[in-house]
Amino acid sequence: MKKEEVPQDESNLASANFRELCYAVDEEGNYITENSTGWDPKTIALNNAIEEINERIADAKKRVEQNVTSPIEYYMEKQKMDLPILASYMGLWKWQVKRHFKPKVFAKLSAKLRQKYADVFDISVEQLNDIHR
Repeated sequence: MKKEEVPQDESNLASANFRELCYAVDEEGNYITENSTGWDPKTIALNNAIEEINERIADAKKRVEQNVTSPIEYYMEKQKMDLPILASYMGLWKWQVKRHFKPKVFAKLSAKLRQKYADVFDISVEQLNDIHR
């Protein structure tokens, strides 16, 4: 795209004085870099992704309150992690972390393992045990 065609649409990122670096072509046909404040399609996609994440967090919270899953799943969603990432931070297999999603298994976790989860989520053990803190 040409330098004057670099999108300058308002976005959530623009309000935070964030600029995205884009490549463009100047009048002489040379590639240059140009700052962009945003692009509407990208803003829409980002907003949709954030909305989906918030729905997943709310769903996980509801499932914890109904004793269907453990707080580990809720905090995993809240921290925008997935099972493989959480398992790697914990130094566990995915199946082990997934097993800890079960409320009965979570209730039997050692203090050391709970502390490790709390450290990964950057919360206290009390918050891990009670999502309403």
